Formats: sequence, C-alpha cells, structure tokens
Amino acid sequence: MKELLKYIVRFALFVLVQVFVLDKIHLHQMITPYIYFLFIIWLPFKMQRTPLMLVAFLLGFSIDSFRHNPGFHAAACVLIAYIRPFLIKMLVAQDISETNYNEPSAKSMGGTGAYLFLVLVLTFLHNAWLFFLEAWQFGDIWYFIVKTMLSTAISMLLIIIVELIFNRNQKFRTNTA
Repeated sequence: MKELLKYIVRFALFVLVQVFVLDKIHLHQMITPYIYFLFIIWLPFKMQRTPLMLVAFLLGFSIDSFRHNPGFHAAACVLIAYIRPFLIKMLVAQDISETNYNEPSAKSMGGTGAYLFLVLVLTFLHNAWLFFLEAWQFGDIWYFIVKTMLSTAISMLLIIIVELIFNRNQKFRTNTA
C-alpha cells in the first residue's frame, strides 16, 4: 500500500509540474522541456509490459487533457513504455537489477553511465515522436532535428537536476526472507 501511494503521489507531482510550470517555458519556440515521462522510467523493474503501457497511456492522457491535444503525449509515453524493458534488458544484467533493486536508478543499473544512457535514449525517442506527431511531417527536417536535440538536451539537464535533488532511497534487497 505504501508503494502504491508513493507512485500515485509521483504521478500527480509530475503531471502538475509539467502542466503548470514546464509547459509555460518555450525558448524561441524551439525548446520545450519535458520531464513528466521520468515517472515511466522510475516504475518498477518487475512491472509487466501491459500494465506499464496502460500507466504510460494514463500519464500521457493526463498531460493531453490539460493541453487539449488529441493524444500526442499519450502516444509518446506508450512508445517509451514499450521500448523501456528492451533497453533495460540490454543495459543491465538481470541478476543485479531485478533481484536486488526495485526501480531503475544509477545505483540499480550498475553505474551512472547505463542509467543516463537509458534516460537519454527514452528522452530522445519521446521528444522525436512527440514533435513528429505535432508537426505530422518532416517538412523542415532541420527544424525538427534541432528542436528535438535542443529539447532533449534541456530535458536531460532537468532530469539530472531532479535526480540530484530528489534522492530516491533504494534499499538493496536480499533473497532472504
């Protein structure tokens, strides 16, 4: 019950910060910082893909509801929720992550490099898919690439700051009862 409450509070905080703070920031119409999808990245390792994608859809739909978009954020969140387990399996030895820690972090993934790579890839995919859906074309490919890269860079900076400020105390779980 305590874990469920933790995830509900995180969900609400990410949505509120994104909608009421970060959505107000647009630098030269090129940079839009997004960090709300960090909620998806922080979900437990053992979460099955279907519930993971449902939670991601709810998160994206919540953001879309505030922004009056027809599902752009929901689509981007479902995409990264689908790809997340593949990336985690590629980056982390299963005996380390799934048995000893609950959720992805620099500590649970065996180092900062693997965790930052996971976050960078998912951030880039989220932003690229979202901006592609918003524009619905690659009309001006350079504008699309620059906007995706700059927004990904700013989002990564904010995610690193969030990781440094909000220490997620992850306890090492042992196999003993």
